[in-house]
Amino acid sequence: MFAFGIKSYKGNTIVNYIKPVSQSIARSLFMFVSILLLASSVTFAQVGRRPIATSERAALLNITVTRADGAPVAISSADITLYDDGTEQRIQSLVPDSSPARIVILADNSLTLRTEADKLREAVREFAYEIYEGDQLLTIGYDEQAEIIQDWTDDASALEKSLTLIRKKGEPRLLDAFDAVIEQALRPLSGGVTKRAVILIGDGLDRGSKAKFDKTLAELQRQDVTVYALQLPDRTGGAHKRNVPKPSSLIQQIVEGTGGRIFSLDDPRTAAQAICDELRKKRYVLAYNPSNPSLLENRRLLIIGGDGIEVRYKTQQPAR
Repeated sequence: MFAFGIKSYKGNTIVNYIKPVSQSIARSLFMFVSILLLASSVTFAQVGRRPIATSERAALLNITVTRADGAPVAISSADITLYDDGTEQRIQSLVPDSSPARIVILADNSLTLRTEADKLREAVREFAYEIYEGDQLLTIGYDEQAEIIQDWTDDASALEKSLTLIRKKGEPRLLDAFDAVIEQALRPLSGGVTKRAVILIGDGLDRGSKAKFDKTLAELQRQDVTVYALQLPDRTGGAHKRNVPKPSSLIQQIVEGTGGRIFSLDDPRTAAQAICDELRKKRYVLAYNPSNPSLLENRRLLIIGGDGIEVRYKTQQPAR
């Protein structure tokens, strides 16, 4: 390998070392060095001659698309209009995603939650019997800490046996639980699993989390995680807490911000059926090339469906 500048060789420079060599050999060496340097410069020029602009990299959005009348008619990119940061975008493709899902059930088992532990167990159990082939569930209960009730599985009987671990105690640190789920359960899947969801069972109350709401929501959006909720009545009666949205507002903002839906805990079977059907049958992957995207600021997304077409999606592309 030749390097630029003067390199020592046994006390002499490369130049001094070459001098005694005959003229013909010196010319040959000079030609060899020149050719090698030229080849290297061409290679580097080819590698970096035109960096790929961000606008040339396809952005992928996981969205939910349905027809209001329930008709089983194919939906194409012609039925959808997309705006990124206020600018209409050309959609490259819109294809159904029937791949398996990884679903985290995140259950509030804090002491003052306005339901019994048996009701929480019933809700979790319903999902075990509604998931599709290839889907897997991870069940986590949280109070001051998030704890695994049942690791990733599609075995309904194994999940049922683990539900005895759900018990009520402590205070709900919901945002810390979300952060733990993102970092330890969902982020490791981001390279190979496009369909990831969290089912929150609770009223949205957070007490004492170190995690911040805005950062948690942005990370869920950045990771393309869809959040659904089986919601309970707010145990605080709508009391406001500094730096954290009211419980019902927290659930609404996270669910709407990630393209999910809110259900009542009163009918967990209907909720489980609807969520599992939606993830398997109504999910699409939209591809487009963002026009002059900002990488330093959050970009608002707006997706409009044609007549009779309903679309749900994350509401922004967070800054990278």
